[in-house]
Amino acid sequence: MGVPRQVRVFWLVAAGATLLMLTVGTFLFLREVKAIRAQSQRLPVLSEVPEFSLLERSGKETGLSDLLGHVWVADFIFTHCAGPCPLLSAQMQALQAPLRKYPEARLVSFSVDPERDTPEVLSEYADRYLADEDRWLFLTGEKPGVYRVIRKGFQLGVGGVEEGTDQIMHSLRFALVDRRGRVRAYYDGTDPGLAKKLLPDLKMLLKESD
Repeated sequence: MGVPRQVRVFWLVAAGATLLMLTVGTFLFLREVKAIRAQSQRLPVLSEVPEFSLLERSGKETGLSDLLGHVWVADFIFTHCAGPCPLLSAQMQALQAPLRKYPEARLVSFSVDPERDTPEVLSEYADRYLADEDRWLFLTGEKPGVYRVIRKGFQLGVGGVEEGTDQIMHSLRFALVDRRGRVRAYYDGTDPGLAKKLLPDLKMLLKESD
């Protein structure tokens, strides 16, 4: 004697419902795992850049408020540097091409010798590296104000002169700053593989909603 039709229908419906619940359950589980993984991959907040008012190479007064809403890369150089600064600036120059597709990304170079690096001097220096005036900023100003931003905001060392030279000691790190002015990562500015390490992190910050 065969299985009654009503019983077969019942079991088919039950099996379909079970399969549906398993599918939905698996989807929700995987989505939760993905969310947890994404959360764990978030870059930590390392410090916060304080409000500042400095002069850009164009002569325009520029502050943190002008950079809020942008993800930006900062480095620290001076124009008469006989050491690694040309390499740091070359690294920044190389970042310009891949960043063109991200209109909210910026590059910012702070002069650690603001007394000599006037806006005019910085403008000539920027031209050597074909710096896009809208996307790559060069900042100078009163020395105490510049050094306060570097030391207290970026938590990096600056100041002092190498013995027997006029070369200023400063950090060779690049700093990655999020839309809210928070430092989220540091990189060795002399690393040949800098772009491969920095760009994925920058893209991640561009996608963050908070």
